[in-house]
Amino acid sequence: MGKTVISTQNAPAAIGPYSQGIEANGMVFVSGQLPIDPATGDFAGTDISAQAEQSLKNVQSVLAEAGLTLANVVKSTVFLKDIKDFAAMNEVYARFFTEGCPARSAVQAAALPKDALVEIEVIAVR
Repeated sequence: MGKTVISTQNAPAAIGPYSQGIEANGMVFVSGQLPIDPATGDFAGTDISAQAEQSLKNVQSVLAEAGLTLANVVKSTVFLKDIKDFAAMNEVYARFFTEGCPARSAVQAAALPKDALVEIEVIAVR
């Protein structure tokens, strides 16, 4: 099995010993994307809507580096600091995934890196 590291400056750099994405056997695994604006290094906003939007934009950037789009996503996982933010996150999510939506899990996490409100990871296929 070969694997290819996916890396782009259009998404936040990894903050540890991991890759933004990995491709193996026609599948692309995008690491959890925090709501960090790669141009500034800061969170895109302080509310769940702004942070969910930036996390999804970061996911899109990693996928684009692999030559894919959100239409290639088959599974996503959304980690929320507070499950009460689910409805607001879901409104943003629905703007990004409009047809043939992927399978999804959404869970409340005890804590997220940098005290983010949301982190989103996906699996996509060619």
